[in-house]
Amino acid sequence: MKGGRVVGLCAALVAWVVVASAFCGSALQAQSGDAFSTSGQIAVNGVMMSYVVRHLPVSSFPALPAAVAAELNQRGCLIPQTFEAYGPENVIHGSFRQAGGNDWAVLCSVRGTVSLLVFFESEAESPAVLASAAETARLQAHGATRTLGFDWGIDAASPEQVHEAQAGMRRRPPRLDHDAIADSIINGATIYHFYTGAAWKFVDTSD
Repeated sequence: MKGGRVVGLCAALVAWVVVASAFCGSALQAQSGDAFSTSGQIAVNGVMMSYVVRHLPVSSFPALPAAVAAELNQRGCLIPQTFEAYGPENVIHGSFRQAGGNDWAVLCSVRGTVSLLVFFESEAESPAVLASAAETARLQAHGATRTLGFDWGIDAASPEQVHEAQAGMRRRPPRLDHDAIADSIINGATIYHFYTGAAWKFVDTSD
């Protein structure tokens, strides 16, 4: 009789562990799956189409300086990811004010509006806003289902990369002396933001 109670207790314990494991697995999947995604429908040329935009929290970018991360969190930023993303993107580092600088640029999404913010070194509290748009204005159909996904991406562009982009110009400008920001639409155009003379300008890449 004593042995039967032990067996029964062990069976109950095993059952509890199985149930608890299943519950924890479901909770983890829900938390890591679509917790930071937004979805809905939007009219495109008179046709209703579904969209999904995936975001990452600021904590997904541990290389960010603490002051920049704090400012992004204070603003309520999430970082939108393009539908082609294979890893965290749209947070970039480069020398955007002058050669040798330590600056950051981020696409920050807050309540459906995305802004391109640039943080110069030691000026985390006052980022420049280079562009801003509704998330739903930056969507593109992709994949077999033709679901709409986010198509706006940024990258650091070295002077060599910008100079290469200008290769087709009849009067090719001199090489830049520090980095620019490549502002791109997937399957579309790329523009380059360059800081010079205490102001931002677009870099010419075509005649």
